[in-house]
This record gives sequence, C-alpha cells and structure tokens, in this order.
Amino acid sequence: MKPTDRRGALRTGAAAALVGALATACGTEPRPVPPAAAARRPAPAVAPAPRRFAGYPDEIAHGPRDRPRVALTFHGQGDPALARTLLGQAEEAGARVTVLAVGSWLDDHPDLARRVLDGGHDLGNHTQHHIDVNAMTEAEAHAEIAACATRLRRLTGSVGTWFRPSRTRHAAPAVLRAARRAGYPHVLSYDVDSLDFTSPGAAAVVRNVTGTVRAGSVVSLHFGYPDTAAALPLLLADLDRRGLRAVTTTELLT
Repeated sequence: MKPTDRRGALRTGAAAALVGALATACGTEPRPVPPAAAARRPAPAVAPAPRRFAGYPDEIAHGPRDRPRVALTFHGQGDPALARTLLGQAEEAGARVTVLAVGSWLDDHPDLARRVLDGGHDLGNHTQHHIDVNAMTEAEAHAEIAACATRLRRLTGSVGTWFRPSRTRHAAPAVLRAARRAGYPHVLSYDVDSLDFTSPGAAAVVRNVTGTVRAGSVVSLHFGYPDTAAALPLLLADLDRRGLRAVTTTELLT
C-alpha cells in the first residue's frame, strides 16, 4: 500500500470511530440496563384480597372503640383530578384511606386502581353502575357486584378488600347474600356521614365529621366534590389534635 493510501485509510477509520462514538453519546444506539439498576426497579404492589374478621357481623359499621384509629372511606367516582388531590392530601398527612370504586369509573380511569394501591390505601367495590342495589333482585345485585369485581381483578389481580352497597347505608339481606357469592365476607357500612355529596361547604363537611367521630369510626366521604378536597386537610388536622389516626379499614379491624 502506498503511504498516501495508508494515511487515507487511517483518516477514514478515525472518522468512522468518531461517528460511532457520537451516535452512542447522543443515544441513537440502545444502551443495555445494568443488572443492578434493573434490580432496583420497584415491583408492582400486590393487591390484597377480602378476608373475614372473626367476631364481626356480616355488615360492619365501625371498628374497635378502644384504639385511637378511624377509617376514612371514599366512594370512588367523579373527577379523577380531585381523586388524585385527595389521595395526595391524605398521604402528605401520613393518613391511609379506603376507596370503594365504582366499576364504570374504573373503566374510564383504569390507572386510578393502581394509584390507590401504590399509595398504601385499601381498594374495594362499590358496584358497577352506582344504582340502588337494594332495589334489585338478588341475581341483579350479584351481577352488579360481580361486574365491578371483574374490573378490579383485571386491573389489580384482586376483587378488592371491601364491598359497599351503592345508594344505601345498609345492605338488604339479598345484597348481603349476593356480596358473599361475589367473594366478600363482609359489607362495609359506616357510622359517620360527612354529607359531602350535598356540597354544604368545607366547614360543614368538617363539622359533620368531627361532631360525631370517635375511636373506631368509619367515615363516609366522596371523591368528586370540591368541598371534600377543601375539608380534608382541616379534618385530618382535627383528628391529629384528638390523637386519632386515619388508617385503612383493614388496619382499623386488625
């Protein structure tokens, strides 16, 4: 090879090496993930399943009165942005809540099922269409409950930890039987109603809860109402002053 040819080959090889280095630096070539980095990625949260609590009735309205804990339970429906706000407010205060999700709401916002679980909260079933479940036949009620359970199982691997009947505080005997057939040993009621769904204002929501809440209480609240989002930080602060800790319903009864 002539000296001039040899110098040209060297220049060509150097240029090719430079182009390759630049391509790698700019990310045009895939970079393998180091095994150690891959191992650090968090695994998906495991969705808890329903369980029977010995000594408790088929319909549970409150937990033990001798422990300073309460359960804030939210009917899962409405504006997803407000839902995320409420979850964030609870987590910032160190609280954990229970979300009873409507199946049609999960159809529209499937990511919220995992968002609830990843925040350390309970996730449960509030029927598929949020209609008066007590007015249905037992077969119709079972279909409503099972349809929402199917959504929950598909999204999280579990039918959820709790079932709460829609449009009623207490379940009719047929609904209790339908819930058991769908896999829920208990129906979750409540002993404190915030009435936030009437949009009474944040101060009234706080008064409605703090006026009757006590150790072991299960509080009914709702996603989708601005008054609830305005009231929750005030409510959590009041519970903290009383020495009451907001926990999931499962933790309340454990």
